Amino acid sequence: MKKYDRLIFVSNGDTAVGPMAEAILQSKYLLEELAITSKGVVVLFPEPINPKAEAVLVSNGLTMKEHMSDPLVQEDFDERTLILTVRESVRQKVISEFDVDEDRIFVLNQYVAEGWEVMDPYGGALVDYGQCFAQLEVLITKLVVQLNEEELMN
Repeated sequence: MKKYDRLIFVSNGDTAVGPMAEAILQSKYLLEELAITSKGVVVLFPEPINPKAEAVLVSNGLTMKEHMSDPLVQEDFDERTLILTVRESVRQKVISEFDVDEDRIFVLNQYVAEGWEVMDPYGGALVDYGQCFAQLEVLITKLVVQLNEEELMN
């Protein structure tokens, strides 16, 4: 039996790092089907993906041009959903704003046992978004291995 039905990447505004992570993971092979999405903790109204984030995705053969930011809501938390925040500060915001067991919210880099967090490219140059993408690619490749191993163990 599979462990998770859904995975949500949580970032601040859901316009750059979260959607890039979503696109990267959707392009990978998972042993079990998993609904993959991204959401934000500071989403006042729907916004499209950041143009620099989209440019980096396109240059890597991916796209999220139809993506609109979506707020994280209490109903997103259940036993069958893996919640991965992009940074510890986002994890802390989730814990402080939602009725959720903090042991069920993970930071992407910690979940895959990597010592560094994904950089925040917000306000930076295109190269910063490219570096963020490269970091996400490394972490999500490890995530895919881990999720597939977990499925084999269940």
